[in-house]
Amino acid sequence: MTPKTLHIATDYEAMSQAAAQFVAKEIRRKRNALICLATGESPEGLYGLLDAHFQADPELFYQARFVKLDEWGGLAMSDPGSCEAYLQKRVLRPLRVDRGRYFGWKSQPKDREAECRRVAAWLAANGPVDINILGVGRNGHLGLNEPAAVLHAGPHVAVLSKSSMGHSMLSARQGIVEYGLTLGMGDLLCSRKIVLLASGRHKAAPLRRMLSGGISTRFPASLLMGHPELNIFCDEAAAALLP
Repeated sequence: MTPKTLHIATDYEAMSQAAAQFVAKEIRRKRNALICLATGESPEGLYGLLDAHFQADPELFYQARFVKLDEWGGLAMSDPGSCEAYLQKRVLRPLRVDRGRYFGWKSQPKDREAECRRVAAWLAANGPVDINILGVGRNGHLGLNEPAAVLHAGPHVAVLSKSSMGHSMLSARQGIVEYGLTLGMGDLLCSRKIVLLASGRHKAAPLRRMLSGGISTRFPASLLMGHPELNIFCDEAAAALLP
């Protein structure tokens, strides 16, 4: 199986440029698009370039809406390692996104299951996601959808794998991560378009497995291969093991 589009760029910067152009084009097509935001190293360059698009055309993002993909449960929202702090710094403040156009997980909910229901209700009323920006984990996780015999369809509390607990974002944390909160695989697959980013030699094996290893819940990223609007952006290092 192959995705609808596979963009192989020379390096991380070129990959980010191509992805940013794609996202900006889609927003021009639908000004009030709902964009799901991942965090981490993979989308950081893309987000910086969206800021450049904003500087050139501030009205481009005037109606765009944003939703947070996942969050580290237990960290304060202001914790430097939280997804909230990441997105506020790299997307929401630079693009001047007001509260009415952003929705996200609470990182320290009193009732975890009630928080999942709150997020599910918001998606039901405001979704589906138009552009879902994702990175692929080394173990194939998407957001905090971890490899398992059965995957959750909707927003849920995630038991974090050793791989996720070693995420580079958490090197800056001040608090303790107790669990994960994430949109489910059904939410991701209902997105109208998916932008998957993979950069660096350490993503070569996961990308190869995703593209040629068959579909399995033990490698959640493989489920994206059935999506009709999957757009993969990678650099040559991440594509090194592709046939």
